[in-house]
Amino acid sequence: MSWTGGDFGVGRCVLAPNANQMTLDGTNTWVLRAIDGGRSVVVDPGPPDEAHLAAVAEAAGDVAVVLLTHHHLDHSEAARAFAEQMGCGVRALDPAYRLGSEGLGEGDVVAVGDLEVHVVATPGHTADSLSFVLPAERVVLTGDTVLGRGTTVVAHPDGQLGAYLDSLDRLHALAEAHEIERVWPGHGPVIDDALAALDFYRAHRRERLEQVAAAREALGPEATPREVVERVYADVDPVLWGAAELSVRAQIRYLDG
Repeated sequence: MSWTGGDFGVGRCVLAPNANQMTLDGTNTWVLRAIDGGRSVVVDPGPPDEAHLAAVAEAAGDVAVVLLTHHHLDHSEAARAFAEQMGCGVRALDPAYRLGSEGLGEGDVVAVGDLEVHVVATPGHTADSLSFVLPAERVVLTGDTVLGRGTTVVAHPDGQLGAYLDSLDRLHALAEAHEIERVWPGHGPVIDDALAALDFYRAHRRERLEQVAAAREALGPEATPREVVERVYADVDPVLWGAAELSVRAQIRYLDG
């Protein structure tokens, strides 16, 4: 099922033209604006594609601030240039990706008119991964922590599986408490049942860990991460085995404590 972005109440998704096996249909750039109008918040401007950034600028109008879910280039590369063009700052957890003096982290609330964006630290996919909760809409923007299709790569060494599992637990608790009901991801279509998606993500991680542990036991203590990949990810396109190997390295690190 293809995904092209679109309007979702206070959020508009402008899809970047950078589709591939890792980015799915492309990067979702989210333009957030209160129902009554006013300035906007742009999340993850994406790659430096001229037509994409023009479409984001048209959708966004007067931009108050750019927010980054994490530093990966498919989300962040155009952020500085776009913010300079729009006359605003870039807020991110990692200081290297900021424009201006304001950072971004756990517990921060970004308020623009009647729009409120609550920041939740969700490390794991990367050390600097953040999610953004829109309380009035019961929506969470997850960047790459939860995708609209498939599952997320937790790539060693920046990706940490223990932190990622904790982040899934945290988002799951918010969903159980009905503080979030929908997911607006960084790639792929929106998810209308956040709790079901997070149930799936947690179960998938447990299953993969069990598979990696079983593969290591069967292959012996000298087994390489690539040998584990070939056994556990035999049903996955070999083109993706490089990313799978980074994920296996993160899983081995977690299993070894």
